Amino acid sequence: MHTPGATVRRSWAPDLDLDTFYALLALRTAVFVVEQECPYQELDGRDLERRTRHYWLARDTGESVEIVATLRLLVEPGGGYRIGRVCTRGDSRGHGYGHQLMDAALAEVGSSVCVLDAQEQQEAFYRRHGFVTTGERFLEDGIGHLPMTRNG
Repeated sequence: MHTPGATVRRSWAPDLDLDTFYALLALRTAVFVVEQECPYQELDGRDLERRTRHYWLARDTGESVEIVATLRLLVEPGGGYRIGRVCTRGDSRGHGYGHQLMDAALAEVGSSVCVLDAQEQQEAFYRRHGFVTTGERFLEDGIGHLPMTRNG
């Protein structure tokens, strides 16, 4: 299903309205917990950090704003950035929405170091954005992951 008129939106955590925040968490839970059958603690305490940015693609249906994809950009305690919680609604995949979000987040990251833990099957997706694998495969919540870094 093509989602016409999807627009990249961004908000600092403290400025995020409650309805949008709820919709972002609902999408992440639908993908990571329900679809991937991976019961884990989705709320990790970092969503509301003052310097956290949330990105999402949304379209206005006339009756509501529909979130079709999201990602989270964190500032790491030791410097640099971390991208995570990248997901697209099942019926909206295959249209490049994840790439749009990555491009927007990486424009903000600029030449700073950015890290992420990629699900193994998404390694090629992140390589397209300049990330390289920097460590050994590890299991997180029963899913193989790879540490990846982008050095600007």
